[in-house]
Amino acid sequence: MQLGLHALGIGSGARRAVIDAVAVVAEACGFATLWSGEHVVMVDRASSRYPYSPDGRIAVPAAADWLDPLIGLSFAAAATSTIRVATGVLLLPEHNPIVVAKQAASLDVLSGGRLTLGVGVGWSREEFDALGVPFARRTARTEEYVAAMRALWRSDVASFTGDFVQFSSIRVNPKPCGATIPIIFGGNSDSALCRAATLGDGWYGFNLDGVPEVADRLDFLAAQGRDLAELRIAVALRNPARRDIADLASLGVDELVIVDSPPDDPGSATEWVSALADRWL
Repeated sequence: MQLGLHALGIGSGARRAVIDAVAVVAEACGFATLWSGEHVVMVDRASSRYPYSPDGRIAVPAAADWLDPLIGLSFAAAATSTIRVATGVLLLPEHNPIVVAKQAASLDVLSGGRLTLGVGVGWSREEFDALGVPFARRTARTEEYVAAMRALWRSDVASFTGDFVQFSSIRVNPKPCGATIPIIFGGNSDSALCRAATLGDGWYGFNLDGVPEVADRLDFLAAQGRDLAELRIAVALRNPARRDIADLASLGVDELVIVDSPPDDPGSATEWVSALADRWL
């Protein structure tokens, strides 16, 4: 099983020198993937419940720097040559899918085909309201946007007609290196797993409460009729332990993602990644 690192894009991980240091050392130490998540908007007083913590609150301060993941990961990709980069996750219904298709393909081409596009439907009504995007039907919007982006990547001249996006005989270049980009769905709910099974190339489970919850979620995913061997399975645990690696591997998990924040100093960030590698790899 491979190890990923979800450490870039927020707070100290949003600084260019830290991104370079973390990316270079993570690649040298054998991490498989650098992950970066997204929120376009944060609010000081949220009424929406964060679904990935017991108290319903996100741990990231509202005032923290939070990079656009595709831009931040482009810097990580430029500093490296083999480690993959992944959005974990990009909130797809908040964006124009034609623009995302072009941005993602651009990063994929410049990185030599190393991008995995993790997407989610979003949970913050305040964020959708600020962006002028309807919170209702965001799941249907996400599913349609995925289909539209794949059409753009697949066809030299693409057309698409849906409830949320329509285009006719357009060209969007460049195309991804491998003709498409793997799309994995984030989220731990039944509906998120159904999306992963029916539409995804994989699943990213985030902040799961240990190996038993991973096993439960994978059982549900398998019950949707999709062969798990066809999917890239990555999970991040709330309190991971070294002993979990063997158990996760036996369940069919492909990648354990370590979620942590690097120190502010780039030199210390280098040592920090090395220490993580010593512990986990």
